[in-house]
Amino acid sequence: MDGVSLTAGRASARLVRFLLTWAMIWPVVSLRAEPSADNWLAAMRRSREALEWTDTVIRHDWRLQRRTGDKAPALAACRILDPADGTVRAGTEAECRQAFAALETDGTIPRQDGPTVILLHGLGEGRDSMRPLADHLRTSLDATVILFGYASVKADIEAHGRALAEVVAGLPPGHPLSFVGHSLGNLVVRRWMSLATPADVARVERMVMLGPPNQGSQLARMASGVWGLSGYVEGAARDLVFNWKEVAPSLAVPPCEFGIVAGGRGDAAGYSALLAGDDDAIVCVDETRLPGARDFLLVPVHHAAMMRSPVVQRATAEFLEQGRFPDRAEPQTEAVAR
Repeated sequence: MDGVSLTAGRASARLVRFLLTWAMIWPVVSLRAEPSADNWLAAMRRSREALEWTDTVIRHDWRLQRRTGDKAPALAACRILDPADGTVRAGTEAECRQAFAALETDGTIPRQDGPTVILLHGLGEGRDSMRPLADHLRTSLDATVILFGYASVKADIEAHGRALAEVVAGLPPGHPLSFVGHSLGNLVVRRWMSLATPADVARVERMVMLGPPNQGSQLARMASGVWGLSGYVEGAARDLVFNWKEVAPSLAVPPCEFGIVAGGRGDAAGYSALLAGDDDAIVCVDETRLPGARDFLLVPVHHAAMMRSPVVQRATAEFLEQGRFPDRAEPQTEAVAR
């Protein structure tokens, strides 16, 4: 091979790795077509804002949010959003917490009681990505289903775990909790479990993991080889791409019953020709596994489409109710070494 061909080949390889990286850390485009320009623009605004704001208090679809990245937390910009994503109040955290409490007192924000299921989205996405699954669970479960939104690319897994701790601490005490995470959302829950008090962890009944990179990410390891990328990747993406060996030991194995749903074709090829082994086009099946899982389910679905899959929706609801996925004679326990 001559020098020109070799240089071109290396440049092409770098380009592929670069595109791979941004495919992983940039928001996944919804497969659902928007019927109008207004709806499309609204969806783009929500996606952009999802990268900047993190929920700190949640009641049903009412949220108090803090803008991630502000230097002084006490002076960080905060806002209250209603279920239609309208801003009801903006100001300091103290001002917004006082206003939020007043809205609860006068009944504008409905009372929340009983069991709660918290849904967490993945890297670069927003809470809207979990809404199809939330809608199904709200009709299937006798529980309050809430969506936790966090600025996944602005802060690291540690910060997201602490933000989740704020949300849990703000929920009515004494009632059971369950979690459903998609992709990175599972790592956020696992980090929270390492930080939480024994009393809070004891409240957790069950957890369903959808496409979790529990063993790291082959895609992230490929991205880490992109020359010069280190200075541009921040937040949780950096944890996956560059800091996984340091982050992994800080993630608890859930002490509650938990089940794993992996996407894949059930063969050695998977959906992506770039990844080795079966995969959902983003996460390899083997990367989803975690010792101690109560049950494991392989579904022929792409990573970004899991929350819209009727099979995944039904399986999630059944595990949260029964501690097992459907169509199994006996629950299967995972015993995979880290």
